[in-house]
Amino acid sequence: MLNNKTIVREQVAGHEVTLETGAMAKQANGSVLLKCGKLALLATATMSKSPKPGQSFFPLTVEFSEKMYASGKIPGGFFKREARPRVGATLTSRLIDRPLRPCFPNDFYNDVQIIVTVLSYDDTLSPEPFAIHAASAALMISDIPFNSAVSSVLVGYVNNEFIINPTEEQMKNSELDLVVAGTQDAILMVESSAKELSEEIIIDGISKAHDAIKDLVSMQLSLTKSCSKEKYIVPPIERNEDIERRVIQLLEGKIEKIFDIKEKLAVESYLNTCLEDVMAEFDLEESPEHAPFISNAFNTHKKNIIRSTIIQKRLRPDGRSPEDVRPIDIEVGLLANTHGSSLFTRGETQSLGVITLGTAEDEQLEDGLKENFKRNYFFHYNFPPYSVGETGMFNRTSRRELGHGALAERALQPVLPSKESFPYTIRIVSEILESNGSSSMASVCSGSLSLMDSGVPVSSGVSGIAMGLLMDDNGYTILSDIQGAEDHYGDMDFKVAGTTNGITALQLDIKISGLSKQILKESLEQAKTGRLHILQKMNEALAGPRNELSDGVPMIESISIPPSKIGMVIGSGGKMIRKIEEDTHASVYIEDGDSGEVVLSSTKRAHIEHAKTIILGLCKDVEKGDVYTGKVVRTTKFGAFVELLPGKDGLIHISKLSDKRIDRVEDVINVGESIEVKVTDIDSNNRISLTPVN
Repeated sequence: MLNNKTIVREQVAGHEVTLETGAMAKQANGSVLLKCGKLALLATATMSKSPKPGQSFFPLTVEFSEKMYASGKIPGGFFKREARPRVGATLTSRLIDRPLRPCFPNDFYNDVQIIVTVLSYDDTLSPEPFAIHAASAALMISDIPFNSAVSSVLVGYVNNEFIINPTEEQMKNSELDLVVAGTQDAILMVESSAKELSEEIIIDGISKAHDAIKDLVSMQLSLTKSCSKEKYIVPPIERNEDIERRVIQLLEGKIEKIFDIKEKLAVESYLNTCLEDVMAEFDLEESPEHAPFISNAFNTHKKNIIRSTIIQKRLRPDGRSPEDVRPIDIEVGLLANTHGSSLFTRGETQSLGVITLGTAEDEQLEDGLKENFKRNYFFHYNFPPYSVGETGMFNRTSRRELGHGALAERALQPVLPSKESFPYTIRIVSEILESNGSSSMASVCSGSLSLMDSGVPVSSGVSGIAMGLLMDDNGYTILSDIQGAEDHYGDMDFKVAGTTNGITALQLDIKISGLSKQILKESLEQAKTGRLHILQKMNEALAGPRNELSDGVPMIESISIPPSKIGMVIGSGGKMIRKIEEDTHASVYIEDGDSGEVVLSSTKRAHIEHAKTIILGLCKDVEKGDVYTGKVVRTTKFGAFVELLPGKDGLIHISKLSDKRIDRVEDVINVGESIEVKVTDIDSNNRISLTPVN
C-alpha cells in the first residue's frame, strides 16, 4: 500500500480534532495532517543528518505557510503566486517556535525545520493554536529528539465565562485573546491581549487552557504509540575536565567583580578581558583544539556564578534587589515637527516613541486568508544595531522586530478611542536608541506617552515591565524589570503591560521544561507592583492627553450625501474628485459609497469648507427659479455656457445677453468672467436654460 494512515480523534470544547499521518509528505522525518471543521494544516518536521562542524547553538527554523487557495482566493500582484509571508504569518511562525524550542534536548545542534502549511482555511477558527498542536505531533512521531508533547488552545472571555477555542464570531465580543501552550505538566508559553482584566482572571484563563491542553497532549501520545520512529541519539558533547577545573581556578573571584561594575558595556569589556587572560594561560599554538573547551568552560562558569549570586545573595549585576525597577527618565514633546513624541529611558534601555495621525487614505489594507480589511492603527518597532553598540544589517525588519511591535500594538489597543469618535489612522513608531533588556516594554511606555502628547483621547496610560526567573534545586527567584544578562542567563521572559485598571497584554517565554501556576501567580503580582510604579513615573511627566491635537495634524470631517450622487463626486475616471482636491487643497476620500459617506481632510479649516461647499453643491438638484453666480466656461455662436456648480452648466442664449441685437457673444461676455444668472427652464434632457439677473 502506498498509504498506511494512522488517525486519532479527540473532542475538545465542542470541536472534533483529527491527527492523521502516513499519507502525506512521507519523506519528511515526521508529518501530520490536522483537521478541525474546514481547517486542514499539514505539519512537517525535518532534521539534517548531522550538525554543522563547530555548531554551538540549536538552529531551529519554523515557517507558517499560508496558501491562498486554502480560502478560495488567487494571490494579488503581477505574478499571482505566494511570495513573502505577510506579517501575520511571520508572527504565527514565532508563536509556533516559542513553546517548542525549550523541549529539545540540550547540546542538540542538528538543523531542524518545521513547516506548517494551511491547506484549507476555516474562517470560524483561529489556526494558530492548532498549528502548534500539529507541529508538536509531527515532532513526536518523528525520529527527531523532542522531550515532551506540546499543545495549545485559544481562550476567549465573554460575559464572564471562558471559551476554549472560540469562533471568530465569539471573539468579536471577547474581553480576552489568550493563546496558551504547554505540556501535560506545565505552561510553556502565553501570548495575550486583554481589555484591562485583573491578574486573577488571567490566571483562571491560563488554568482553563491547561485543562484542555492536557486532553490534546494525550491525543498526541496516543498517535505516538501507534506510529513513532526510534529517536535519534544526540552524541554527548566532548568535554575536557582538566581544562574545566583549570579555568575555574583561574577565574576564582573574578566573575563576581561584575556586580561592582554594573554598566553593561563596561561589564562586557571586563568579561572579554577575563576570557583573553584565561586563554593566554594555555598554549594554544601547541594545542589549538583546546580553544573551544576553554571558551565553553568560561561561559559555563560565568553563567553559574551570575545565577548563583542572584539566587543566593538576591543581588543583581547592576546592584538592584529582585523587586527593584531601574531608574526612569522621561521627556515628552521633544520633536517639534511630529504629531507627538516621547523619550522613555529606563536604566540602559531607551525608546523614542513617535506618533503620526493620518486620514482614512493612510489605512493599511490587510490581504490574507481572511476577507480583506483595513487597519487604522499600527505600531512599528525598530531595533538598529547601534542600540547595542554593534554594526550589522540595517533597514531590514527582523521577525523579532515584528513580534515586539505586535506586542506593543496589542498593549495600547484597549485604551484607544473608537474610529467613530476619532476618525484618524494612528501610526506609532518606537526607535530603540539603547538596549539592555525589556525594550518592547519600554516601547509600550514611550508609545503611550506619545499618544497623550499628540492629544489622542486615550482612556488611560499604559506601562509595561519584563519579569525574569532563576530556578535551582533550592527554589526560585523572580526578577522585576530584567536587563539583558538576566534574560540571557535566566529561565523566563515574562512581559506584562497594563493600566491601573488591569492587564492589556502578556507574553511569556521560558527556557525550562515548564512553569507552575504558583510561579505564574507570584510573577503577575510582582509585575503589577512594578508596572504601577512605572505608570506613576509616566503620570508625573504627562498625566493625560493634551487638550488639543498638536499642530500639523489634519482636520477631518465626514459628510453624508445621497449614495446616488457618489458617482457625480468621483466623476469619469476620477476626474471630478481630483479637480475638487486641486481647487480646494483638501483631501477627499469616499469612505463608503453605499452609505454616501465622504471624508474631507486638510490642515486648514477653510480648505475643508471649500470642498464641502463644492460637494454639497454637486449633490444639489438645480431647480427652475434658482439664482447662481457662475463662471462662463465656453462660448458659441448661439450663446454662453455658465458653470453653476462643478459639473453643471447652463446656457444663456445670445438673445438673452443684451437688450440690443448683438452679432458675437464675446461683445458682451468672455470665458472666465462671472455672471449672476437665473434658471428659467430645465427640459426633459436636463438641459438648463439661463437668463442674466440685471
